[in-house]
Amino acid sequence: MDLFSRSWTALRAAVAELSDEDFAMPSGCAGWLVRDLVCHLVIDAQDVLITLATPTDKEPTRDAVTYWEVAETPPTGDDPLDALIVRLAAAYEEPWLLKFHLDDVGSAAGRAAELAGPDLRVATRDEVLTAGEYLAAYVLEWTLHHLDLIAHLPDAAEPPAEGLARSREMLERIAGTAFPASFSDTDALLVGTGRRAPTDAERAELGEPAAKLPLFLG
Repeated sequence: MDLFSRSWTALRAAVAELSDEDFAMPSGCAGWLVRDLVCHLVIDAQDVLITLATPTDKEPTRDAVTYWEVAETPPTGDDPLDALIVRLAAAYEEPWLLKFHLDDVGSAAGRAAELAGPDLRVATRDEVLTAGEYLAAYVLEWTLHHLDLIAHLPDAAEPPAEGLARSREMLERIAGTAFPASFSDTDALLVGTGRRAPTDAERAELGEPAAKLPLFLG
């Protein structure tokens, strides 16, 4: 849960440092500008708040790894919520409004996470997790989206190293295979989730597990 807070704080700090021009740059999410991604983070923060305020007495059905579902194809942008986010992001007009909204809702989500007991059972997406497992799953979400945010912003701050390492570990468990030791944590995450194609050398190192990649997480 501490890693959730560190990853989320670092991502929000990276957004706060963006220039107005940065919001019009492409992000690492196909079809989304940086402003669209930041708008998505606002929705993510709302989801965290809603989930932590939805306790249940039911037994857990998922953990931080099984929380993730793997799709066979990448997102196309046709999903109604994805399309809504693009329109909503454009409606903000001024980047500072997006920054303000993310800081406002994001800070609340961060405080709610700090107050939640790790064994609290919460419901989300018709599944039940402990708050600790739910927040652990979001370390992967924050880390991937931090990489998306800075994909075309070379001077922006990178995600925390411990968040990258934990996210790699979770992705390897989801994939059922480990990435070669020569892969950095960042490269493992980018290649493993289809954010960039592996080089010929990387594909050769991956060997047979390359056929399972990329993983489109949702």
